Amino acid sequence: MAKRVRVVRWGIPVAAVAVVAAAVGAGPVIASVGGEPSLPGRTAEQLLADVARTWQHGPMPQMSGTIVETASLGLPTLPGLSGPGPSGATPVSLLSGSHQLKIWYAGENRFRLMLPGEMSETDLIADGDTVWLWDSAANKATRLTAPAASGGTATPFPLPSRPASLPATPEQAAREVLKAAGTDTAISVGDVVTVAGRAAYQLVLTPKSPDSLVRDVRVALDGERLMPLRVQVYAEGAAEPAFEVGFETLSFTSPAPENFAFTPPPGAKVEEGVDVPAAGRRPEIAPGAHDGAHDGSRVVGSGWDSVLVAPLPAATDGKQSERNGKGPDVAALLGGVSSAATPVSGEWGSGRLLRTKVVSILITDDGRLLAGAVTPDALYRAAR
Repeated sequence: MAKRVRVVRWGIPVAAVAVVAAAVGAGPVIASVGGEPSLPGRTAEQLLADVARTWQHGPMPQMSGTIVETASLGLPTLPGLSGPGPSGATPVSLLSGSHQLKIWYAGENRFRLMLPGEMSETDLIADGDTVWLWDSAANKATRLTAPAASGGTATPFPLPSRPASLPATPEQAAREVLKAAGTDTAISVGDVVTVAGRAAYQLVLTPKSPDSLVRDVRVALDGERLMPLRVQVYAEGAAEPAFEVGFETLSFTSPAPENFAFTPPPGAKVEEGVDVPAAGRRPEIAPGAHDGAHDGSRVVGSGWDSVLVAPLPAATDGKQSERNGKGPDVAALLGGVSSAATPVSGEWGSGRLLRTKVVSILITDDGRLLAGAVTPDALYRAAR
């Protein structure tokens, strides 16, 4: 008998909401301005409480729509950033340009995510007990199963359970932002905006840390359902967002059943695979602690000041990376970063620094990679 695969929504701890609420200023009560959309007045604290209740108790509404993710981080031209590879997008390629994601959602175990390419598409399709990952460019279909739990039963899939090469959804991004926010964040209410034709509240999260390169993060919440519709990240001094993921179109209607029907086409390569529950999710790591991964990476600091410290990977050839399904060669990517960076040195040692709108990257001569949405001085302190 097939194991029941249940797709669950990511949780946000009640304690985390309480911490965030402690950082909330009274904020303005929303009011309509001129011909702009109008919504009932809510403070930031009220919106956070409403969102927490919706995520914990409210079922996710049936819907279909198109999500657009746009990244303009100010990165130089690097291997893997020019666009999708032969088998669609890669995690690295999502750091630059715009990417579209189509979504159909009919229930916790019936959904479809589709990433269209110029001449291809990548689909993640869940229909009851059956979950498929389809890569048209590679003509490959992978039937996914959840990893077995200690009792021998399948563990739940997260929602959305997606390969890292698929863009994030507004809900994923909003959950991560609100979960990471704490007392080092000022939270207020911005103007009412229109996203995908729907009036939305805006929560504005502003880092208090002088080391943060992020000016603010804006989370647009549907005025009726309080579902995240868009997340925007603004760098200091920038008029346009450095990163944005939001709905371009959205309809709260039940998707047609044929959207979830999938049969591998004749001649397609069919494989069996195991989905990773943490796919696309940032690991929860205590400040300065190792994350338990075999690569020895760790996070120094917390909140907006978090800095990833990792050993540089061993050099590999591009063909080996492609065979391993890792996309662009990591060594080539790091080589591109290093060549575009500026030589720096200090008490911590020496290396090369690359600073973009919202990210600083330090490659040290002793074989470490440090990265974070912080000033170079914060990286130097972490390097010490």
